[in-house]
Parts: sequence; structure tokens; C-alpha cells
Amino acid sequence: MDINIDNTKKIHMVGIGGVSMSGIADILMNLGYTVTGSDANESDITKRLETQGIPVKIGHFPENVHGADVVVYTAAVKQDNPELVEAHNLNIETIERSDFLGMLTKLYKETIAISGTHGKTTTTSMVSSIFLKAATDPTIQVGADLSVLDGLNYRVGKSDYFIVEACEYVRSFLKFFPRTAVVLNIEEEHLDCYKDLEDIKNAFNSFLDIPSENGTIILNADDSDCMAISQNHKAKLITFGIDNSATWTATNIQKNLDGTYSFTAKNDSEELNVKLSVFGYHNIYNALAAIAVSKSYNLPNEAIIAGLLAFGGAKRRFEYVGTYRGAKIYDDYAHHPTEIKATLKTAKAINNKKIWVVFQPHTYSRTHTLFDKFVTAFEDAGEVIVLDIYAAREKDTGIVSSRQLATKINEHSNNAVYLSTIPEALSYLKAKMKHGDILLTIGAGDVTNLGRKLGQ
Repeated sequence: MDINIDNTKKIHMVGIGGVSMSGIADILMNLGYTVTGSDANESDITKRLETQGIPVKIGHFPENVHGADVVVYTAAVKQDNPELVEAHNLNIETIERSDFLGMLTKLYKETIAISGTHGKTTTTSMVSSIFLKAATDPTIQVGADLSVLDGLNYRVGKSDYFIVEACEYVRSFLKFFPRTAVVLNIEEEHLDCYKDLEDIKNAFNSFLDIPSENGTIILNADDSDCMAISQNHKAKLITFGIDNSATWTATNIQKNLDGTYSFTAKNDSEELNVKLSVFGYHNIYNALAAIAVSKSYNLPNEAIIAGLLAFGGAKRRFEYVGTYRGAKIYDDYAHHPTEIKATLKTAKAINNKKIWVVFQPHTYSRTHTLFDKFVTAFEDAGEVIVLDIYAAREKDTGIVSSRQLATKINEHSNNAVYLSTIPEALSYLKAKMKHGDILLTIGAGDVTNLGRKLGQ
């Protein structure tokens, strides 16, 4: 749906307490719109919005939409929600959040949309840090809270730049209108809404069709599926990589004493000596993508180097959360086998003692379709505790279980134990973890609470 936002004055947001919705609300208010909202529960986010002058009603009632020109709602809101029903009765336009965010990207001349199966949040954060160092005053929407954004996941700027994380789930990123489109990598994921890898590639291919001939597409030269869709697009092509010929490459890669990496980024005409403040070899790729974006806008090298050094990580991306009896605890959002392997490789590079993992599979469909890859993903773990699957938006049909996964992991690497709940895992870890060990809590669900509770 395409709403004429120029004729819109008042926008009501159902589910305004969500991290993305709250950021959109702040952007809209600063663009001069009157914004109201509602949410099922009061939270720190709703309280903050109130202090910023955005009225928030707790609870969903028909009268909340009265006077609105447009009603924006999250995908979690059902169509029988009393506010949506009332909006329909009053012929008020309604639009889902991702559609509306896509419309917002039209308002900015320089929308930069960063996509890919893995690394979107980190790369979007790196780009944001660089653009802030370059004093470009960007508007930002990213999928995690950042210290460079004062602990928020968004920023409202006054320039033409809009830096946005573009997720491929249910093809949401095809609703955006970027001038610069980045694809970090392509792999099987979200198979509850895609038929297969070919279907996923087709979606990314369509994403690359969006920028005009005056735009730019930036791709990973070391990812064969990215390069398979690199041709026949209107926009200028820029590539990045380590192993293959690319526009921007990384050479002189060195692992620092603290476990981070330094490298030289180079193209045909210049070089930048870069030091990262985040762990993991995979972050060299994310940094190269950020450099490619930044140089396409002719940002100064000093801002790029300083921005990458200043970025210390995003929330839930190998985030240090505390210690327990001398064992360090990190939390990571990884919920795909490739992400899990990268997280474990990062942990192994900074620690030679035992690596404990508490893994909470995310959704039955993902666990089932990627089952064999999950089985081999924990080879670098000393011991992995497999919790029950976090259902999220799904129901348990009996197609797969965590007990089955733990059994198969043991057949492969003999290092798994199935424990149903977080309290069981806590008791198990307290009895066995030792000084110098590392604990990783991994998954997109509430497993994050385990490490934070243990590390208090």
C-alpha cells in the first residue's frame, strides 16, 4: 500500500512500544507529524516516548484511533484488534510497520539499506558509527541498541542520509527504496516464508533492482550466491572481499593481542589501515562492507578509521555481560548454524580453556529445516546445553525437538546435554563452570536472561 504521506498530519501507532515502532515514532515527530500510540503494556520505551511529547495509551481501545489520518501497526497485531477494526469502520488508512518504514525511506535522498543473511546489525552499526564521525547527521534505524546512539537503536538526523537495516524476512526489504543497497551474504534462512535457497536469491536479486542508475549496489565477492546475482542491475556495482578479486580487499590481516583484528583495506588507488574493536574474523567482512559504503559517499579516511575503532559492538552480538566465579559470560543473538560457528570461532580465538554454550533453538521451522547444519555447528564447544525450542510465532507440531537435536549432536561431537529450562541450565552451570572458562548464551529468544542473571 502506498499512502500519500504529504497529506497526512496525524499518525497513530498500534504497538508503539516495540523497538522499531518507537524509533519510527520519534522520526515522524521530528519530521513534523503529530504522533500518538498505544501498547498492551507500559515499558521504559513508552515512558520515554511520553517524555518526548508522544501520548501513549496503555491498552487497545477503539477511541484511540479517533482523529488519525493513518494507523500504523506491527505484524504482531491481529486484524481483530479493536483499534484496527475501528480504523476500518471509519475508513482510516491502515498500514503495516515494514510497509510504512519503506515509505519513510522515500523521504530521504540517500537511503542506505544493508541486507544479508548474517551481519546486518553489525554492519549497519559500523556504517552508522562512521557517518557520525564524519558529521553527516544521519537518521538511523538498526536492529540493536548501540552505545554510539546513546543506548538506543535509532537516531533522528537532519540530513538526507537514512541508514537502515534491511531484513529479508517475509521480503520486508523489498518495500524499501534505497539509493545504496548492500548484500553481505546469502544463505538458507527463514524457510518458513521462502521455498528454498533459489527463492531467497531471487528476493535478493529483486532488492538489487531497486536502486536507480544513479545508485550503488555493494556485494560480497567471496560469497558465490551474491556474485551469482551481481549482473544486469541498473546501479553501479562495488564489491568487497578477502579471498577473491574485489573493489575493496583486506590485506596484512593481523590478530591483535586482545583478540581483535587489524588490516589494510585497499582498492586500486588508496589504502586505509584499520583496527577493529570487536572480536571475530567475520567482522573483517562487515568492516569492508562499511568501508565500501563510506567511500562510495567520499567520506574522509580519518572518519572511517575512527568510526570503526569507536564501534565496540551491538547489544547481543558477542556482548560481554559479566562473570561468574572467574568465568566470563558473553551473549549472542546467533540463531543460524553459520552464525553459531562464527561465534564459537571468536570465543576459541580469545580463550584456550573450556567453552560452555547454552543454546536455545529459535522456531520449530528453522530447527527442522536446518537440523543437519545445527548438528555440526558446535564442534568448537567444550559442552553445549540445548534448551527447549523457543517457539516465537509458531506452534509445536511435533516435527522436531531439542532432545532430538542434542542426541544427534552427541553422535557427531559428543559434547551435548539436553536440559529443558533455563533454571535447570543455571543449576547445571553453577555446579560445573570453573575459573577461566567462557560461557556463551546463544539464541534469539529469552536465553539472553540466563547469562545476565548468572553474571550479576
